Amino acid sequence: MKDKFDSESSISDATLSIRTPYLHSANHVEFSMEDTKTVSILLLGDPGCGKSTLLCRLSQGQHAPKGSAPLPKLHDFDQPFIFDISMYNRPYRFEFYDTSCPENYTLLQPDFVILCFDVTDRKSLINVPQVWRKDVTRHYKKDGDDPPLMMLGLKRDARVEEEGVIYPQEGYRIAQEMRCDRYAECSAVTGELVSEVFEDIARTAAKTTTDAGGLTQGGCMLMHDLGTVGQTS
Repeated sequence: MKDKFDSESSISDATLSIRTPYLHSANHVEFSMEDTKTVSILLLGDPGCGKSTLLCRLSQGQHAPKGSAPLPKLHDFDQPFIFDISMYNRPYRFEFYDTSCPENYTLLQPDFVILCFDVTDRKSLINVPQVWRKDVTRHYKKDGDDPPLMMLGLKRDARVEEEGVIYPQEGYRIAQEMRCDRYAECSAVTGELVSEVFEDIARTAAKTTTDAGGLTQGGCMLMHDLGTVGQTS
């Protein structure tokens, strides 16, 4: 039986207590695996768009190098990358996969899909609706519905003010057109907004274990730290 959250406000007010490996554990509580809800999360996007670097940054938590210092590498054959966390006074296990997983990624059955692109590479943005979004519909529908979707812009630190630059407004518009539930951006290299992105991911992932599911009602949600670019009505 799935959990039930009292309301959307209780979700927005929740605090994350990620035990291993991300952030720190305040008021650490041990849970048995029988109590733990497992959520599979798949990152889709062009090679080189930053998916692996994001997972490397997340794996280090508060111990991640500051600034642009090199991050340790993760090995594809170690997938899924597992994050055990406590939210809403409940334990969760998030299993992260990307397109380099040892098993063919099209054979997975993810509970939540993150569509990634490089904010400095327009081709990677074009391929989100033309390639990766279509893969979701082709391979991951459950009972006729797509899983919850987040669109995530990576390499935010490398964005340069020049002709053709991809601003959050453009990424958000495309996320709306694809009927994504959330749009966010971060820099895995510098760590900018990574904590906020992980919290967005964690909240959506936790909601997939409820009767309501992780789909957002009322249109695509914009990560508030990106500023106001307009939302769907």
